[in-house]
Amino acid sequence: MSTPQELVACVERLASLPAVYHRIRALLDDPDSSVQDLANAVSSDAGITARVLRAVNSVLYGFPGKIETVARAVNLMGMQQVHDLVLSTSVIGAFSGIRPARMHMVRFWKDCVFRGLAARAAARELGVGDPERMFVEGLLADIGHLVMFQAVPEAADAALTESRRSQAPIHQIEDDIVGCNFAEVGAALATAWHLPSGFATAIGAQLNPAMGGPHATEAALLNIANQILATEDDACTDPNEAALALIDPMTLARFEVEVSRLAAIRAAAREESAAVIALFFPGQG
Repeated sequence: MSTPQELVACVERLASLPAVYHRIRALLDDPDSSVQDLANAVSSDAGITARVLRAVNSVLYGFPGKIETVARAVNLMGMQQVHDLVLSTSVIGAFSGIRPARMHMVRFWKDCVFRGLAARAAARELGVGDPERMFVEGLLADIGHLVMFQAVPEAADAALTESRRSQAPIHQIEDDIVGCNFAEVGAALATAWHLPSGFATAIGAQLNPAMGGPHATEAALLNIANQILATEDDACTDPNEAALALIDPMTLARFEVEVSRLAAIRAAAREESAAVIALFFPGQG
């Protein structure tokens, strides 16, 4: 049996965030920093510069006209959104060389993108939270599974197999077999990497949003996105009815979630999914 921190320690030795991300995070935390300071930091890394410019000129943001400089991108998006975009691309880059034998990595990342888009669409449809922040939190919400399949692949695979056999929730089986679940491991990684505190809290509380404290709304949006993704391939019934039955009851009541709203969220995520997958993973869209 393992703790989340033990599993994260195994992966931290293999994957870490780039130095430019930490410089950007420090600037965001510095009240005296400027937009130009942030633009300079992003521009110091050619790879991140290219990804930021590709993203701001994509369907993900939908700005009119072509944006050709990082400074212009920062002015349009704001420092927080640029931080979140750099964070998402940095995490994907950090794990790009980690390919657990028992995981289908293309499917994993496609699901992460869909979850992120669903979380963003849920924030917009329900009128709560920061939609762009929710995209990044949704993208990272399942990162705990990537850690688990790298650190304890046999146990993680056994938990997945048993969950499918018994139809029991995966996190409950993981608690029994691994000693912790994917949400706890994802929160531990966010903490170890010193991501903004809201990320760790929301990711850790996605199974039980009431435990999210000041970030309970973000956790609830992740809970909704998770169930929309979980029922995306449900061909035997109405996927939105199925998702409604799975969403945390307190979340349903708090945000007056209905089938029609879930349908709108799902449609928005589907509409942008291929383009955003191509943005983050060229050649896989």
